[in-house]
Amino acid sequence: MAAPTNQAADGGGRLIEAHKGYQPRVVFFYLVLAILFAVLAGGLAYRQILQRDLYDDRERVQNQRRIVTPGPRGDIRDREGRILAGSRPQVSVVVLLDELRATFRREANRIHRSYEQAIEDGQTEVDRPSLGEINRQARANVMQVYLDQVNAITGRGLTLDSDGLERHYNVRPLLPYVLVPDLEPADYARLLEQLPIDSPLKIYPSSARVYPYGSLAAHVLGRVRVEPDYEVGDIPGDDLTTFRMAGIAGALGLEYKFNDQLTGGLGWSILRVDPSGFRSETVQESPARQGQTLVTSLDVELQQAAEQGLAVNELPGAAVAIDIASGEVLALASAPDYDLNEVSPRFSNAKNEEINAAGGWLNRATRGVYSPGSSFKILMAIAGFRAGKLDPEHEILCTGAVLVGNRLFRCHGVHGPVNLRTAVEKSCNAYFYTLGLEIGVEAIAAEARRFGLDDPTGIDLPFEETRMIVPDPAWKREQGRGPWTQGDTANLSIGQGDLDITPLQMAAFVASVARGETLTRPTLLHDPSRPPQHSEPIGLAPSDYAALIGAMEQVTLTGSGRLLTTPGSGLAPLTGLRVAGKTGTAQRSTPNGTINFAWFIAFAPVEDPQIAIAVMVEGDTPGEETGGGRYAVPVAHGILKAWLDKRTARP
Repeated sequence: MAAPTNQAADGGGRLIEAHKGYQPRVVFFYLVLAILFAVLAGGLAYRQILQRDLYDDRERVQNQRRIVTPGPRGDIRDREGRILAGSRPQVSVVVLLDELRATFRREANRIHRSYEQAIEDGQTEVDRPSLGEINRQARANVMQVYLDQVNAITGRGLTLDSDGLERHYNVRPLLPYVLVPDLEPADYARLLEQLPIDSPLKIYPSSARVYPYGSLAAHVLGRVRVEPDYEVGDIPGDDLTTFRMAGIAGALGLEYKFNDQLTGGLGWSILRVDPSGFRSETVQESPARQGQTLVTSLDVELQQAAEQGLAVNELPGAAVAIDIASGEVLALASAPDYDLNEVSPRFSNAKNEEINAAGGWLNRATRGVYSPGSSFKILMAIAGFRAGKLDPEHEILCTGAVLVGNRLFRCHGVHGPVNLRTAVEKSCNAYFYTLGLEIGVEAIAAEARRFGLDDPTGIDLPFEETRMIVPDPAWKREQGRGPWTQGDTANLSIGQGDLDITPLQMAAFVASVARGETLTRPTLLHDPSRPPQHSEPIGLAPSDYAALIGAMEQVTLTGSGRLLTTPGSGLAPLTGLRVAGKTGTAQRSTPNGTINFAWFIAFAPVEDPQIAIAVMVEGDTPGEETGGGRYAVPVAHGILKAWLDKRTARP
């Protein structure tokens, strides 16, 4: 039987093929297409709707840049509001590189054609440069043209820093390139008048650190340095490529210690850039803000007096003046010093070597340690009273030397019968040798530590103060230097041997003695409402304390510090001012010979103590016994005279 067929005849007798209305394969094909279109539509919807923010962020990150500008640094002022460190306007000539792109291209094309022409002309020694080399040369040529314009207007002979230009172009093309920094006022005026308005050269204002008094209080104020990579904090655009305008940060002194307070608030702007990375428009911006003002306890007149007094000696030294009640430091000077304007924010190797060779970097007031010599005899008297070994009226006979063991310890004079008053006035070593041997080293060291002479003062300066030394038998054993001897006690009794103290600590010591207490914590910050300091009482009977202060006043009247008040000494009279003080001179052997440390500590007025002073000068006369009166007293006199003049002039 024949197979069935799906053919049929039409009206004309032709055969036609019959199709079923339902084709499974076609339906399956449509279904697959529908699924694919659904997946595509879902993907597009996912990308364009659900991931829209992601792609917007990617676009933003790609075509926006963040520019951060440091704010002006806060002022540092003295206690009366005078600026010790401030910010001055600084004007520079800058070039906006994005305005010169077409000029760079034209110059690059010209250079390329000139090389090609040279090769065609048979100059085979000419090597065809790379495209990068041509572009670098083009930028340098264009920038030199503009620098020549500046030179023609200002009369300068400046040359282009090609390497610096390339670094800036490759790393920070959005930032203005500084062609001429820190214009003089006359140059600024000429350029402002003669530069065309549409010139790519722009006058760019910024701020620079300035120290109006030059070297005044250099070791207190410290210096600043360039800081290109500071933290930008939480300003907007933290996911954008960020360019920072170079800032400055504290490097030494108060500038470093209070850097966070002094640093200005950052200014910022967000720019939209073109595909070449140059500015097209500003999206958002916020101005920079000046940092906070720091008010110090320093007094300009007293600081000047201290530094001028040290300069007269032309010797290394230090001077400190403290307000006795509050502990605020009125002056803190160290010599030699340096002009802060010459080392901030940059300085040359030659300048560094010059300052280093002179010893100018060392703050001798806080980091220099010296044997205090006879100024330590004030503490010896206190230790003697407290140990019950000292009667202020008891006399010993000074014959010019005291035998300690089998060694003769000499006095710098033959003083005859001396009691406490005479011994302090004439700085009799024999008296204090005898007293020290009676007290004993342990009691002396304990008393020195009670006054904090082996501890840092905690002054508001960065980096630790140099460790002071109050020696005793345990300390000597730890140093591997054998047992303690009576000779060591004798040396300690006149402030020599291994005893090492900073001038700042001695100023704090005499301030404590003036208050009848044991500790003074000095500070460099001024607070007009600061309450008076108080610490453990000195622990002397009123009569003993009066005897000690009376002896110290006699030092400045007829004793080793009489230069302070003697008419005809060449020093201006301190009219009506009673001063209690003590001189001292210590010697130390060094590989270069013997160095003297000349001291004077004092407070005034005796009847109402308000100011305490310590001065140390490194003497240059080996073996000199009275250097304190010769070198240190005039420095203290200058400080006291400045203080007295201000006190009597103030309503």
